[in-house]
Amino acid sequence: MTAVNAAPAPLARGLHRTLWALQITLALFFIVASAGPKLFGEAYAVQTFEDMGAATWFRYFIGLVELAGGIGLLVPRLAGLAAAGLALLMVGATITQAFILHGGALVITPMVLFALFVFVAWGRRPSTSEVPSRPAR
Repeated sequence: MTAVNAAPAPLARGLHRTLWALQITLALFFIVASAGPKLFGEAYAVQTFEDMGAATWFRYFIGLVELAGGIGLLVPRLAGLAAAGLALLMVGATITQAFILHGGALVITPMVLFALFVFVAWGRRPSTSEVPSRPAR
């Protein structure tokens, strides 16, 4: 029985490291390349939201959600919840890209990000289930 219990440790360690590498990469992408342009009014981001017919407040809201999600990916207790939230955001991004912006092949990007966020949320499910049961300090 000891050999059976010892076998998953390297796999679990490898999964943990893979998840952290993915979380850091996705967090940097969402903080710098996705939220940043929306929050600082970069011309392409502004034009994209204008093409959707969305108000300026919505661009700021999405930027803040992406910023919070990116930061959440770096916080061990919140990483699973942040990934789940960003996966839901990618559902909206996929629908928007496909039906409002008629993005064609650009629809693939939020779909791939959705899959990566689902993987992170799945890998961090033990810490996600602990969040509601932790006492407030």
